[in-house]
Order: sequence, then C-alpha cells, then structure tokens
Amino acid sequence: MKILENNSFVHLHVHSEYSLLDGACRIKELVKKVKELGQTAVAVTDHGVMYGAVDFYREAKSAGIKPIIGCEVYVARRTRFDREMKLDSHPYHLILLCKNNQGYKNLIKLVSLGYTEGFYSKPRVDVELLEKYSDGLICLSACIAGEVASKLINHDYDGAKQTALKYSQIFGKDNYYIEIQNHGIREQIEILPQLYRLSKETGIPLAATNDSHYINKNDAETQNILMCIQLKKTIFEQNSLKFPTDEFYIKSTEEMAELFKDVPDAVTNTAKIAERCNVEFEFGVIRLPRFTAHGVNDNVKYFKQLCVAGLKEKYGSNVNENILDRLKYELKVIIEMGYTDYFLIVWDFIRYARENNIPVGPGRGSGAGSLCAYCIGITGID
Repeated sequence: MKILENNSFVHLHVHSEYSLLDGACRIKELVKKVKELGQTAVAVTDHGVMYGAVDFYREAKSAGIKPIIGCEVYVARRTRFDREMKLDSHPYHLILLCKNNQGYKNLIKLVSLGYTEGFYSKPRVDVELLEKYSDGLICLSACIAGEVASKLINHDYDGAKQTALKYSQIFGKDNYYIEIQNHGIREQIEILPQLYRLSKETGIPLAATNDSHYINKNDAETQNILMCIQLKKTIFEQNSLKFPTDEFYIKSTEEMAELFKDVPDAVTNTAKIAERCNVEFEFGVIRLPRFTAHGVNDNVKYFKQLCVAGLKEKYGSNVNENILDRLKYELKVIIEMGYTDYFLIVWDFIRYARENNIPVGPGRGSGAGSLCAYCIGITGID
C-alpha cells in the first residue's frame, strides 16, 4: 500500500460541541488534534446548525489550519412543509461544504430556512431549496442516514442511483461526491461494494470520511453520556442512540488510508475538495441588512420625516431650540456613520411589537439617551 502524505487526507465530516448533546469535539482541541496529526485542513459539519462557524474559523486560522465551513443538513423526505409523523419525522442527512463566500451565504440561507420554514422535530430543507441555493457548495451524500445509503440498505439500488444522479445534477458534476464510511458497522460494510459500483457506473467520485463525534478513541464514553442526557436516560439504561462502535474519532491519514486501501482515490479526493473550499471571513466591518418598506425610496429622507413627526408629537409645535439642535446633531451623526437603516430596522420591529401587544421595555443602555430613538418610539425615555 502506498503511504499517503498527511496533507492527502482531510476530515470533511466532523461534529463539534455545537452539535448540542451529540458532538463532543471541542473546537480548540479539534484543531490541536488535526495539527498534531500533520493534517493541514479540517471541516466542521454540525447537525443542522452553524453556531460554531466563526469560533471554528478563528481557531483554525490562528493555528495555521485551513477551516472548511460546512453543515450536515436534514433533508425532508417529501417537502419542508409536510408534517406527518409516519412520513416526515426521519429526514435524510446531507453534507454541504462551502467552496466560496457565495456558498457560505447560500448555506446560511438554507440553514435559516430549515428552521423558519421546515422545522419539524429537526430543521429541514428540501430539494426545492437545494436547487435554489446550490451555487458555491460541494455536497457529500452523507452517512448511512443519507438518502443514497438508506436506499441501498433497503435493497433499492436503482433508487439510490437515481438519487445520486439527481444530486449530481443539482450541484454540478464536480461538486457532488458519494461519501463512504467504515466504522465497523454491519450496514456500512454491506453497502460499501454497492457505493463503489454506484461511483463506477455514474462517474460520481468517492470521498472517504469518518463521522467524527469525538476527538480520541477513548472519548467514546463521554460522547455516549451526552446522548444519554439528550434522551434523559442514565448510562445504565438502554440507549437507542448509542454508537455501536468506538470508531467515531479524528483518525490519522494512515488509519483512513488503511481503511480504504482498495479505493485510495476516495481518501485523496478529500484533500482535493479541501483545496477548493476557500471561504474568507472579514471581521471589524459592520454589515447591516438594508431596510426596505413599501413606498420608501430614500431611507435617509424617511428617517428624518419620522424623527420630525415624532418631535412634534412629543414636544408640540413650539419646540425648544436646544432640542432642535440636539435632533439635528444626532441626525448628522447617525447618517454619517451609516446607521440610518439600523435605526429604521429597530423602529420597525418595536412598532410591530407594540401594535401586536408584545411587551416592550422603555429602553436601556447608552442608546436610551438618544433623542432620535425617543422621537420615533424606539425608547420611551425623554
């Protein structure tokens, strides 16, 4: 067997501490372990969330490790709007990795919509959303809970093949990989030959991963305790979520090469994928969403109008000169600093809350001293 260089394998399927009560990979320790193994990059693909993306990015960059931003999303078996217990309570898994900043934006959108539109026990996306927000993303078919693997386990090879071709079309020929894993689980081992066959027949490349939920092999029991907490069980009770083996850790390049010595390309493909993933975060720059409202073409003008109208409502028609000067000064500062949209956004949701009997406080902190905020009703303090 050819001995692979450390930089020829990258972990692309990892669950950090942000996969709550499931993942036991603390980000700092994860990055440290990867560096100790001589690997040059690593992905974090938490279940349905991206809470840890920024912490992971900062830690990896500071250690000289390339961060790959990703997520293991849940895909509805029908649509994200279907909510029938028997049919929709067990969504498929799918790994999405960001190639670039556009992919990062699309992944954020998918994860957000999974909660706001598709949540049913878990945050779910569907094929419609994947088709709409596929740009800039690389997709792996996931573990045995993925749609391709699930169909193979259920002896539906043709269905698995159609599914693989469907996702290859959605993400593009070079952006979809058939994921292979081997944690010593019977179902995984049984379907591996079929996954190899599927790759050969479709031309879709393989990518070898280890579904890492903890860092070292001896951390398996720690991870099991997290699962017990999730199920509200003790470690002495039967746990349906307990992993059947202790192989779900951050493995070395040599261990992965040995596991998949019959398909070495599946191992080296992970490094090729990592090379193509280049998300860059920019810190210290404020990026506010743009405020939009029906009939409003000039936000600065609209903000001034709201402030003047509020001033008359609060102080009457004969306003003290000091108050007028204060308003002019605040408007100048807010507009020059680019905070107009911020004030309008806050005004909008405070207004909505009050109109819908949602309790709102009078205001606190330094912002409560703003005359503009008082005039437009964000705060109730003169």
